[in-house]
Amino acid sequence: MAEENKAAGESPFLLDEDDLGFAVLDSRRAERTGYAEVVYCRGKTLDQAEAIICRMREKGIPVLGTRAPPELARRIKKKSGEAVYDDLAQTLTLGRTAGELRGLITVVTAGTSDLPAAREALRTAEFYGSRTECICDVGVAGIHRLFRRLSDIQRARVVIVAAGMEGALAGVVAGLVSVPVIALPTSVGYGASFGGLSALLGMLTSCAPGVSVVNIDNGFGAGYQANLINKAANA
Repeated sequence: MAEENKAAGESPFLLDEDDLGFAVLDSRRAERTGYAEVVYCRGKTLDQAEAIICRMREKGIPVLGTRAPPELARRIKKKSGEAVYDDLAQTLTLGRTAGELRGLITVVTAGTSDLPAAREALRTAEFYGSRTECICDVGVAGIHRLFRRLSDIQRARVVIVAAGMEGALAGVVAGLVSVPVIALPTSVGYGASFGGLSALLGMLTSCAPGVSVVNIDNGFGAGYQANLINKAANA
């Protein structure tokens, strides 16, 4: 295959330089990795983010925009009726990867304040083709709430646990399920939580096996990783 690509004058790495001046679109990423490029909207101007999203749709690429401000969503919705915006997750989607939703990824939150990061994870997993469920407000301060929903959590193929403060919920859940747990530390908590650092360190040092950890508030990373695991289980 590599020789055929070379003969055709095409890079064996499937590179595509679609240069917008301020951005170079990786429009063939899905051919290399199975997943299209994602638009991280924070830090871009509205014009830049809009131009990138519109060019991707012109090429038929499904778009997931993360940390998208409401103003950008309003602009895109005026141009496309397929745009879907989640104001809590700050995700903007246009189109979706092909195929039926598969498996089950359950996103669990310690508290209501963890929902923005949790919803980003959920929307990401849905975008890439996973069936999802969210179970809210079952943190260790009222651990009886967790046990009421335990049978629901145990049905999942992958569990994402979003928690701030000391982040203890991820380790507790990992000790109760037989599937991978992805710990999503959030920046929720008082001063000594150091903007999510205490939850991150607590999750990294959890004694429960089967826990992997993403960065603070990185719901996208958690949803992406969970989908990879869910996809492999369906292969």
